[in-house]
Amino acid sequence: MAEPVLSELRDGVCTLTLNRPERLNAINPPLLRALVAALRRAERDAAARVIVLRGAGRAFCAGDDLKEFEEQRRSPEETRAYIELIQDVTRAIAGGEKMVVGAIHGWAVGGGLEWVIDCDVAILAETTRCFFPEIGLGLFVTGGVTALLPRLVGLRKARELILFGERFDAAQALAMGIASKVVPETALLAEAQAVAARIAALPPRQVADLKRVINRACHLDLEGAMALETEATVRGFLDPETAARIAPFGR
Repeated sequence: MAEPVLSELRDGVCTLTLNRPERLNAINPPLLRALVAALRRAERDAAARVIVLRGAGRAFCAGDDLKEFEEQRRSPEETRAYIELIQDVTRAIAGGEKMVVGAIHGWAVGGGLEWVIDCDVAILAETTRCFFPEIGLGLFVTGGVTALLPRLVGLRKARELILFGERFDAAQALAMGIASKVVPETALLAEAQAVAARIAALPPRQVADLKRVINRACHLDLEGAMALETEATVRGFLDPETAARIAPFGR
């Protein structure tokens, strides 16, 4: 079985690649555990000065793997543990000291879009397509987006994007402030690595302080938001109506 997350360190840049291309890198427990572990290893590694997060194959991340939904809701305890594992990814991305550069292409959906928002720099390929499907399925968003997204796009637009699951492309993501830059897909990885190299060349203590101070000032209630998200998401997973809405995706 292939490793769900690949890691490569070169010239101070640790590139982490979501590696479930046959499922468009959809989220499941092995991928989550591997991603949290890889992010934490990169945080501890003095040779890794910046992290690039990307996806293998045709997409960055298609969100939660709905084919595994019934396994994720076998009991309230298992559901809560699964949601907390999703939130741990945000804690590792947004709460770590090292800058995380997202190299995003194809679909960035649900939890995948949340990780785009969690990144310090988000470079999107022109092919990128995004949306939040959660509310329409009877679920709820995670990743701290209830706190982070309104700061990027404004309260009304954030509510609209989450509520209606509107699809938007890379150009729209740039205009809204979700993307830092949009490039052709053929140039995506090179551009992300170039940005990462610029960050890696800066004094690491000052870069870490910048991330810490900005995040502490702007994300004062991130943990509080994630706690509320977790409760809402657990309720959604355990709701019989949600199971009925998701059942067609598991066939």
